[in-house]
Amino acid sequence: MKKGIAILGSTGSIGKQTLEVVSIFPSSLTVVALAAKDEVDLIVEQIKKFSPKIVSVATAEVKQQVEAKLGASKVQIMVGEEGLLKVATEPTAKMVVVAIPGSLCLVPTLEAVKSKKDLALATKEVLVVAGDLFMQEVKAAGVKVFPIDSEHSAIVQCLKGEDPKTIKKIVLTASGGPFLKTPIEKFAQMTAKDALKHPTWKMGPKITIDSSTLMNKGFEVMEAHYLFGLDYSKIEVLVHPQSIIHSMVEFVDGSVKAQLGAADMRVPIQYALLEEKRSANHWPSLNFAKLTQMTFQEPDKQKFPCLQYAYDAGKVGGTLPAVLNAANEAAIKLFLRGKLNFAQLPQRINEIMTRHQNKKTPTLADILEADNWARAEVN
Repeated sequence: MKKGIAILGSTGSIGKQTLEVVSIFPSSLTVVALAAKDEVDLIVEQIKKFSPKIVSVATAEVKQQVEAKLGASKVQIMVGEEGLLKVATEPTAKMVVVAIPGSLCLVPTLEAVKSKKDLALATKEVLVVAGDLFMQEVKAAGVKVFPIDSEHSAIVQCLKGEDPKTIKKIVLTASGGPFLKTPIEKFAQMTAKDALKHPTWKMGPKITIDSSTLMNKGFEVMEAHYLFGLDYSKIEVLVHPQSIIHSMVEFVDGSVKAQLGAADMRVPIQYALLEEKRSANHWPSLNFAKLTQMTFQEPDKQKFPCLQYAYDAGKVGGTLPAVLNAANEAAIKLFLRGKLNFAQLPQRINEIMTRHQNKKTPTLADILEADNWARAEVN
């Protein structure tokens, strides 16, 4: 029987690659629901190709445009938050792919968990913003979470057959982003156009900017804390510009296991969708004969302070991680519009974190309130 897949964020980078994976496993995977934003032509194309039961779009105007181009169709098109919730809880979906960047899909993801859906999780902000609440709901519902991030997928693979008690530390690798070799003195001159030129990965704009500040890696540290139940002292980051080793685990006996592969997100997506079963595909594979070098270096937290902000927020907990995330999202929007330069990005985030009055054991309402507060303060 085919497994029903719902995708939150079908027109983004991860969403499109997820649909590529679904396309090569038609006997085992089928798309039942899609949530997108406003890319009308692409949404229509996806509906025609995958025939989902329900589709959610951003606004009523987008819905009208999609319906006009689609013509007669059985698909139900919904709008906004109501649509996201409908897609996330579609009864015929066994797994929900969470791939909308930012905290927008926090509530729909929690509802998917309550509806007993397994998750293929790409949106790290869900764990960053509400990790404790999220993991409580996952445990209560008895569902599985399959990480799509290449780093966390790598850790999952390295831990196969291992006793978690024997982990000495995990090492998340980072490409270092486009400004790894750029002197910090030039950061004030760096524009969004410069930051969007990622050296190894093809990703959406938000996560690409996060990679340029190393905030993305900080978020992955927080994500790993929850996914693998590890203290922050056991989670390290190492810059590996070639992006060949996707992450490593060191064990108490000194052994180290690493997962290697081409820089292709379709591999961890496939691993998640097929629930950690391996199947042949036609994605490019790693050619060791053509590898010239693999280098590693410690991240420079003075140059890229967002990484340290994430460690700090994670250790403090409460509503501070939600503030970190919201301030980051709002600051990135200003940066993309030319209202902040690259050097000002971490400064603005740190200002908001410093001013926040933290709530140690927050409810979902507290988290959402902190999120809204931080966005308003940045702007």
